[in-house]
Amino acid sequence: MNITLARKFELAQLAVLVIWLFQISGIIGIAMGYEAWFLGKTPLNLTIILVLFLLRYPIDNLKKVVVSACLFTIGMAVEWIGVHYDFLFGSYHYGDNLGPKLGGVPWLIGINWMVLTFVSASILSYFTNNKWLRIPGGSALMLLLDYFMEFSAPRFGFWFWEDGTAPLRNYIAWFGVALLLHLIYQNSKIKGNALFSVHVYLSQLVFFMFFYGRHLIWLQ
Repeated sequence: MNITLARKFELAQLAVLVIWLFQISGIIGIAMGYEAWFLGKTPLNLTIILVLFLLRYPIDNLKKVVVSACLFTIGMAVEWIGVHYDFLFGSYHYGDNLGPKLGGVPWLIGINWMVLTFVSASILSYFTNNKWLRIPGGSALMLLLDYFMEFSAPRFGFWFWEDGTAPLRNYIAWFGVALLLHLIYQNSKIKGNALFSVHVYLSQLVFFMFFYGRHLIWLQ
């Protein structure tokens, strides 16, 4: 039993190490001028995060499969509506650095909606057992990450806004969609891995905050 626990602990440490290794390497590489090479590996980075996520959150029963598929499908659907009808987030389109697309929307975007919902919900489990606090709290964490992502996304070739910057309604819609996804997640009563989630979330937040800071410095 102790050997099993030790092995699980080692695997958890390895997963965390890989996550931070990719994010820190990306920061250093892009900052040193190797944007094209590192940004071209974004689909690989997100795929590895997905694999690690599935190892820590095994989708091993029907309920988890249904919830995961639901979160992914809603994420893809709202993005498809946004890209084709400028209805939810504003007028934007996706670039090529997020990999293959379905109807103009990268598959990894739907996966990212799903993963971020699991991750942010698990982080909130550190602070409260009340699902009605977890729903807006987790949604706020997703919105915070999106805020910092928006400043680097066009430069990184992720997505592009018609007016150059994300409009206010993008953030309102992000929060609204996140609320819906968290409502589904919380009602499913799936338990996550809070410690792993903290590292996934913070590594991405640190990555985008670094380039957000550089962006502000360039404007001075």
